[in-house]
Formats: sequence, structure tokens, C-alpha cells
Amino acid sequence: MNRPSIGDYFSAKRGVCRMEENTDDLRRGRIKRPVIDAFDRRILAALATDSSKSYARLGEAVGLSAPAVHERVRRLRQSGAIKGVHAALDGAALGKPLLAFVHVEAAGWGKSERLMQVLRFPEVEEMHSVAGDASVLFKVRTESPQALEAFLAQIHAVPGVTGTRSYIALSTYLERPVQAGVTETWPDTPPQA
Repeated sequence: MNRPSIGDYFSAKRGVCRMEENTDDLRRGRIKRPVIDAFDRRILAALATDSSKSYARLGEAVGLSAPAVHERVRRLRQSGAIKGVHAALDGAALGKPLLAFVHVEAAGWGKSERLMQVLRFPEVEEMHSVAGDASVLFKVRTESPQALEAFLAQIHAVPGVTGTRSYIALSTYLERPVQAGVTETWPDTPPQA
């Protein structure tokens, strides 16, 4: 049997075959994320503050014409940088003043089909797979401690869940969506008191 060269691909099941096919464009189905420039970041920041602004008002705020802003917003939507436009709802005004973060400890990775079923409850605002001593983190907003207890009972009924730790927010000082800006240079020293 000939030894494979660098251009060959060896598989015990298929034997040796030549890799002569050009694979440079194999991932062409993927959407390439555009480079987000300073104008894009200003547009995104303005939209995050008030998404009801017209393209003309956005243009005035960022120093571009309305058609230029419209084209940039269209491109940002296509790229996935803008996932949607949403109303910011107030939990307390909707009768759900209790905000809690629930860390779920589970055997194995933790995320399971049964655990994903709790996403049907409107009290669940976020679910994250996390590193550390918990495997899943939920952000939930409920009407009362009893409603949180009922939610926790749903979590504990899932096979593989070994425990939870809940952190109830007493006050919220900042709650915001993803921000368009990035910190280019972090300060050498933390803020002074």
C-alpha cells in the first residue's frame, strides 16, 4: 500500500483518496458579519435608546442622510446585528415585581429537553448555559415569593436536577439591553471613590 502524501486523506474505512477538490468556499452559506463602524455603533445606540425614531431623525442624530441610515439599518438587520425591535416592559407595572436569578445544578451538562420545557412560562426572561458550579442560569420575574416557589418546584421536578440557588434582586440599578459601544482601552486603575 502506498503511503499517503500531504495532499492525501487517509480513512481506515475508505482507504486513501486524493484531496484535489477546492474547499475554500465550503462555508458560503454562512452570513458574513460586516465590520461595524462608528456610524453603525451610533445608529445602534440611538435605536437601543428609542427604536421608534424615523430614519430622518436617526440621520440627524448620527450625521448621515435618511437614505444612508435606512441602508445601514437594512444591512445591520440582514447581518443579525439587529435581532428585532421590542418594547421595554416594566415588571412591577405588569404585576411581576419579584426578580430572581436561579442557578440550576444538574447531573451532567444540565440542559435537557425537560428543562427546556420551563421556557413556556412567561416568568422566564432568560436562560443561559454557564460555567462554574451551576450548569444553567435562569432570570425569572414573578408576582410573589410563592410564585417563585412554584417555579422552583417545576425545576426540581426535572430529572437530573440536583439543586438550585436563587438570588432575589432587592433593587435594580441598571438593566439594559446589549449596548452598541465597546471599550477600546480599559483603565489601568478602577474608578476612584
